[in-house]
Amino acid sequence: MNESLLHDLMAASTLLWGSYQPTRLIELPALAQRAGVGRVLVKVEGGRPFGNFKVLGGMTASLCALARAAGASIEELLSGQTPHKSLPRLICASDGNHGLAVAAAARRAGASASVYLPKSASRVRAERIQARDAEVVWIDGTYDDAVDEAAGAASRGEGLLISDTSADPDDLIVHDVMAGYALLTTELVAQCQEILAGYPTHLFVQAGVGGLAAAMADGLCDYLESPGRLIVVEPASAACVGHALAMGQPERLAGDLHTCAEMLACGLASASAVPILLKHQARSVEVSEEQLQGAVDTLRDAGGPATTPSGAAGLAGFLHVAMEPKLRLAHGLDANSVVLLVATEASPELRL
Repeated sequence: MNESLLHDLMAASTLLWGSYQPTRLIELPALAQRAGVGRVLVKVEGGRPFGNFKVLGGMTASLCALARAAGASIEELLSGQTPHKSLPRLICASDGNHGLAVAAAARRAGASASVYLPKSASRVRAERIQARDAEVVWIDGTYDDAVDEAAGAASRGEGLLISDTSADPDDLIVHDVMAGYALLTTELVAQCQEILAGYPTHLFVQAGVGGLAAAMADGLCDYLESPGRLIVVEPASAACVGHALAMGQPERLAGDLHTCAEMLACGLASASAVPILLKHQARSVEVSEEQLQGAVDTLRDAGGPATTPSGAAGLAGFLHVAMEPKLRLAHGLDANSVVLLVATEASPELRL
């Protein structure tokens, strides 16, 4: 990860919340025993401000964009050295978590924000965004429709788009989002050395548009023993990243994309993420609604954090592979495997 950006992120976290602390990496022997592998570790992203990993990407991209617009550093921006009236409005689409991060960063910097949400989004998530003084714009359609509407508003000059996905593989904002997620992998490299004196053999990572999976691929795949050990997990009804990996490029899925893993209900993979995942030979696994819902209870019963179907999707994919002999063989899982999962968000009642 870029050392300068890492410093800026830690400084921004301190200015925004008073401190920076890595989230926990915990070991769950009960899951390892159940799945017939050597060890299972879970990165607990519910410990982030606002209770999810999205704060890393949304905060980073928002503050970088506002700093560029103001001709200032992030620290200068947050220290009040930039006139607020000169800052553009931030615009984004979200299912809830990304929008909350953008709204919070905008408010702290003294800018305004508009967050476009599909009507299927949780009202609780919307209220959390509005509590940060952001406008919520409800869209009659899917998350992807909200992405289109937000992009349209930005193109009309209504504000600066802070998107976590784009059809342009070189989109600067999307790369800033993924750079924010890379702080998670920087933490993991150090934590894995401390706990494992090495690195995991397999990563099972949930995907919406693929940004987190791509950041983890770039940050961790060089440490894996074999290529193809990053497995992207998606709901069967919204497997846009797996489709993109199969086709070699993003292609929009048809259908309503409905899933209990609402943060993963995306129909078009990020054009910035897909080449990274292809480079690292990522593979994909689809899981059912029953598997997604069951993974929440399984994680909790094994001593893991309270999360949602979105947060437990990586576990659902891991168990799906671990319990099927042909899939175990295909993905190289055995009694010596060391598996890394990410619980990407806390359950709603535990969020800050």
